[in-house]
Amino acid sequence: MKHRVERLNKFLKETLSSWDAVESITTDPRSEIFTYDPYFALVIDVYHKGEIPSPQTRRNAFGDPGAFETATGRTKDRFFLEEIPIRIEYKELEAMDRLVEKPLQHLKILKNSGTYTFYRLQNNKIILDKSGWVEKARASLDSFPPNAWEALRDSFSAKMEHYLSDMGAALFSDDRFFLLLSNAGFMRYAAASIFMANRQFEPSHRDIEEKLRALPCMPEEFWTAWETLLDPDREIAAQRRFEFARVMANAVFSVSCNF
Repeated sequence: MKHRVERLNKFLKETLSSWDAVESITTDPRSEIFTYDPYFALVIDVYHKGEIPSPQTRRNAFGDPGAFETATGRTKDRFFLEEIPIRIEYKELEAMDRLVEKPLQHLKILKNSGTYTFYRLQNNKIILDKSGWVEKARASLDSFPPNAWEALRDSFSAKMEHYLSDMGAALFSDDRFFLLLSNAGFMRYAAASIFMANRQFEPSHRDIEEKLRALPCMPEEFWTAWETLLDPDREIAAQRRFEFARVMANAVFSVSCNF
């Protein structure tokens, strides 16, 4: 498995770097480590300037990909090579520069998409950087404006509060489906708010809890509420569960980190 992954990584790097528009390529570090993880995939970010090849041209370039599919807007390719799942995202350099250099002007985008894009740019392994763009972008992220952190925290906290209201409505109307969705949204944006308070970008969803537990600045009473809301089988009255969510929300609003 390890040798197959190494060979595919090499093949994909050579293929992608041969396209004129491609400036930089990074990979998720886990693409080289957790080859037996059930979530495992080769995850690659391609930063380009100008047009990349068409989906059909890309498909042909990847040899004989299985289950090849391209997202609307041609920003993502998903396929299998030798039974290994491949995930490639294509990111336009000018658009990324606007987000990195002027985050306050693009709060609407970041509010909805989150900051995981920045996390990947900051932490993924560089395998190609023709002009040094990734290193320059990382330097900009290292000096991310304090007012941008605060604005994102406010935006995420507002979304958390919105989902909290939805949870209350779902409980009142005994709408289990809406409760599930609002509970997930509430916890996702509660976590995002705390990452912003700690001036750290959000990791992937599967890493959120692990990274939260490593943060230096956490609100009191957060983990008791978190564990309660994560356990659907815990025998707690619906109203009591909502009270735990309110406790968590208050804790998120009150957290204060000194930087």
